Amino acid sequence: MAQEKTLHKGNKVVWDSSQGEVHGKVEKKLTASTKIKTHKVAASPEDPEYLVKSDKTGAEAAHKPEELRQSSK
Repeated sequence: MAQEKTLHKGNKVVWDSSQGEVHGKVEKKLTASTKIKTHKVAASPEDPEYLVKSDKTGAEAAHKPEELRQSSK
């Protein structure tokens, strides 16, 4: 079983998107189903996701922990 990454509000992270690498910050850990704009996020305590905010655009998105990497920027 893979060890879960523990990220906290304010952590700087980077993730890959269709436009390339995106830098941003963790806003919060999601542990319940929620909606971001029209996208349904199927987060749960057993399968959490993180709400992240892009530094460049300010857009918010939800990502699974394995999609996020700690960033020094």
